[in-house]
Amino acid sequence: MSFPEALLHELRHGPTAWAVLAWLVVLSLARVSSPVARTRLRVPTALLVLHAVTVVVTAAMDSADYVAKAPRVAGLAFVLLAVVGVAQVALFWIALPKAGVRVPRIVVDVVTAIAAIVALIAVGKRAGFSVAGLITTSAVLTAVIGFSMQDTLGNLMGGLALQMDSSIKVGDWISLGPGQPVGQVTEIRWRYTAIETRNWETVVIPNSVLMKGTVIVLGRRAGAPLQLRRHLEFHVDYRTPPTEVIAAILRELRSDPVRNMAETPPPQAIFFGIRDSYAVYAVRYWLLDLSADDGTDSEVRIRVYYALQRAGIPLAIPAQAVFVTSEDEERRERKAREEHVRRLAAVDRVDLFRALSPADRDQMADRLRPMPFARGEAVTHEGDLDDGLFIIVRGEAAVRIGPGEAAREVARLGPGQFFGEMSLMTGEVRSATVIALTDLECYRLDKPVFEDLLRQRPELAEAVAELLAERRVALASARDEAEHSRHRRLATAKQDLLGRIRNFFALEKN
Repeated sequence: MSFPEALLHELRHGPTAWAVLAWLVVLSLARVSSPVARTRLRVPTALLVLHAVTVVVTAAMDSADYVAKAPRVAGLAFVLLAVVGVAQVALFWIALPKAGVRVPRIVVDVVTAIAAIVALIAVGKRAGFSVAGLITTSAVLTAVIGFSMQDTLGNLMGGLALQMDSSIKVGDWISLGPGQPVGQVTEIRWRYTAIETRNWETVVIPNSVLMKGTVIVLGRRAGAPLQLRRHLEFHVDYRTPPTEVIAAILRELRSDPVRNMAETPPPQAIFFGIRDSYAVYAVRYWLLDLSADDGTDSEVRIRVYYALQRAGIPLAIPAQAVFVTSEDEERRERKAREEHVRRLAAVDRVDLFRALSPADRDQMADRLRPMPFARGEAVTHEGDLDDGLFIIVRGEAAVRIGPGEAAREVARLGPGQFFGEMSLMTGEVRSATVIALTDLECYRLDKPVFEDLLRQRPELAEAVAELLAERRVALASARDEAEHSRHRRLATAKQDLLGRIRNFFALEKN
């Protein structure tokens, strides 16, 4: 028998013609029904192609007088599986949807799997060997999995893989890429993984999608704690040197970190360049609680704002801004007078300066520095070496003693009160930490200002030492003391403080 005759014989007596006819009919219906049906025909089409190959091989072997049992069995398996696939598409993706009947996907998968198993049993009986051996044949098994339960098994295997390799765990924050939802993994099921977003949404992601695509696990790094880098941009007047801007930001953020900000790595301030009318900077810090991103970002921006205010660094003003206020000499003088009166009132509240003349207080008031602080910021730190005195104008502050969480509050200060006098007068390290309980407006008096006054009038040192000694003795203890004992303590404290003031300001003894 020649090859054409053998091929024609296979086509006439085998199921090939009927299978191809059924495929053509369903393909025609799929083209006018839905794209999903056309997609589902890909696997049956591939199986028909494999069947056609086996038909050609069988015909060639018959024409050469070889026994063609194996190709016939394989061809029968391929064609029966292809028919099952075509029937699945015709019933579940064309006929039933046209009738308005929606069948759950798991039902489709189970029915298709049962039909495929029946087909394989028939093939096994026809071939005369066990079905188990046929199922273990890699090509047939791949075909079964490929068209009958590809999505379900893909999700199942994906869920198992996720659970086994721990690439994604419950509690992780994940994203599928730019523009995709970001959320925390709440559960990994056999079919899907659920994440909850910060918008109180639950997003269900098929496990097969997680296995096939790129998944970003936020905040996770091998050998490092859970934390995520944040990037906050701000703009400053371009005439301010970048070194001053960066120093002002880092000084505040590193000395007094915001809650949920990691200490390691430390926060960074970065200069990105100059645009049309402003300089671009960014603060980068590492977030500890990934669910509190916006709130922590807001706190960091507040700290940046107040740090720049204290440093006298203006934020950028858009180039197109138009000022309509007439800034004439009279207006400037009026504003300067109002500010001077405000500063002078603050100086007059400090009893340490009672010995100063009106002219001295005027001179001191002009050299005070405005120092605003945000709520929660530390104004001073216990143990720091600093020589400034602070006068509170508006707001409230707490005085705390002790390290970290063990610190206890010993006093509260409000408008008109001051602190830091011992550091200013003697150079002592800070004896307490002062925390702003509200937004705080202060004036700061630095050592050089008072040093100029003492050099002009050295006799002021004794009057200031006496006032400091009175404050120290009054606050030394709460117990009653005899009057002569109090005078003795006062005299001793005065001499001690006077010596320390003279040494700190390098004053000669009279």
